Amino acid sequence: MKKKIGFWKRNALSIVFLVLMVFSLTGQIYTGWNDHNDFLKSYGKPELDMSAYLASGHFLQATFENWESEFFQMALFVILTIYLKQEGSSESRPMEDPPRDKDGECIPLEDSPGPVKKGGFALKLYKHSLSIVLTLLFLLSFGLHWYGSFLDYNEQQLLDGLPPTTAIAYLGHSKFWFESFQNWQSEFLSIFAIIFLSIYLREAGSSQSKKVNAPHAETGE
Repeated sequence: MKKKIGFWKRNALSIVFLVLMVFSLTGQIYTGWNDHNDFLKSYGKPELDMSAYLASGHFLQATFENWESEFFQMALFVILTIYLKQEGSSESRPMEDPPRDKDGECIPLEDSPGPVKKGGFALKLYKHSLSIVLTLLFLLSFGLHWYGSFLDYNEQQLLDGLPPTTAIAYLGHSKFWFESFQNWQSEFLSIFAIIFLSIYLREAGSSQSKKVNAPHAETGE
C-alpha cells in the first residue's frame, strides 16, 4: 500500500514561492507607503493612510509594471518553446523530438482532467489554457500598470502646477513605455540566461538542470 503524501510535500514549491511573494509584497507596500508619504511631505501635502496608498498611482504603477513583465515573458516562453529549440538547453525540447501527437494527447484517460473527458469546445480551450491565461494576466497587468502610471504622472503634474494629461494621451508617453521596456529587457535577459547557462552548467537535483554527467549537447531535462 502506497504511503499517502502529505499536503505540504505535495505543494511545497508553490507554497514557498507564494509565501515569499506575500512577504515581498508586504515589504513593498510598507516601504512604498513611507517613501510616497516622504515625497508628499516635501511638497507640503498631507500624508496618505494605508488604504489610500493602495489605491494610489504610486502603488499600482510600481506593482503592475513588474507583474506585466513577468506574465509577458512567461506567456512568450510557453508559446515560443512550442516552435523553437536550443541545442543543449534543459529548457528546450530535445532536438530530435518529433512534433507531438496532438490528437493522441487528447484521448481521455481514467484520471484525465475534466475538459479532456468532456471534449468539444472545452477541450479546445484547455489545450491552450496555459498560454491563454498567462496572456490574459499580462494584458490585465498591462492595463493596471497604464492606469497606475497615469495616476502617478498626473499627481506629479498637479504638484508641479502643470496641466494633467488624459489616459489615452498618456498611453503614448515615453515615461510609461520607459517603465515597461526597463522591465521587459530584464525578464528577457533572465530567460536567455537560464536557457543558455543550462547548456554548460548543472545543479544536481533541480528539475531546471540536466543530469550532472549529461553532455553539453544533450537537450532537455
